[in-house]
Amino acid sequence: MVEFQIQPDSEIPASTQLFNQIRFAIASRQFPPGHRLPSTRQLAMQTGLHRNTISKVYRQLEDEEFVDARAGAGIFVRAQGDEGGASGNRSPILAQYPLAYKLVQKSLDDLLNQGCTLSHARELFLAEIDWRLRCSARVLVTAPGYDIGAGQLMVRELQEALQIPVQLVPLEELSVVLDQARGGTVVTSRYFIGAAEAIAAPKSVRVIPVDIYDYSKEFKLLKSLPKDTTIGFVSLSSGILRAAEVIIHSLRGDELLIMTAQTDDDYKLKAIVRNAQIVVCDQASNTAVKAAIQAARDDIIRPPKVECCENYIGEKSINLLKRELGLE
Repeated sequence: MVEFQIQPDSEIPASTQLFNQIRFAIASRQFPPGHRLPSTRQLAMQTGLHRNTISKVYRQLEDEEFVDARAGAGIFVRAQGDEGGASGNRSPILAQYPLAYKLVQKSLDDLLNQGCTLSHARELFLAEIDWRLRCSARVLVTAPGYDIGAGQLMVRELQEALQIPVQLVPLEELSVVLDQARGGTVVTSRYFIGAAEAIAAPKSVRVIPVDIYDYSKEFKLLKSLPKDTTIGFVSLSSGILRAAEVIIHSLRGDELLIMTAQTDDDYKLKAIVRNAQIVVCDQASNTAVKAAIQAARDDIIRPPKVECCENYIGEKSINLLKRELGLE
């Protein structure tokens, strides 16, 4: 069970702290699609927040299409991208028989899991297979321009895992690129899925959300650090750095001094390696962090310990993409 912690004396509003923690739990798949969020009463007991504050956070999550409120049932994580059947707009018959189409999808996945190739399944599910083959011809990763580093992380890992070309497209340019493309699959983080779907769905292009790494190992480390420890975070993604600051502050308040830097910010990176006892970084930033430590070795008594995170994209998401693209 995910535990949420709030620093009541923080300058960051309690609602912002809770919103960021729940959004991270959804993006990292700790709260998967269909998961029922705790009731306002349960969260009030866990966090000490007023139920009105929690209701406000839930309304914000609903407004941004991360969750759905079901009368009398509760708040549930919204299915996103291809999970929610967005591909169903390709033909009117799919809207007429949504349950039948879901059965076709599940049957195809079962065949693939049993070793059946797309070619062998083509005679049984010709329309579905043709569509998947067209989509697999082009994989587009998208992220907003203000956090294009998150897109760079996804492209780096997907190209290595899938062994196919992957194109990075800023979210602001996605509509134009899709107009020029004959087909393809859009991949993005759950943080950006709503905006990507709004652009791709009208063009009959599917969007597949990927789960990000849950950072459970790093959170465990953070909880154990002595008070007044200086910890540095380095990443390609400005969004990850912002989320880390808010969530860690929610966990530890002012007990830890947090410094952040993107990989290409030499000034901040040098400050981190000179002052932090521990540096947490993603794999794409690891080389830059080690180079900065080596360059500053004559100026520091004890170099910081470096904790390199696992891949930005969860392994299950990689395997799902391989299956969806017919690469297994």
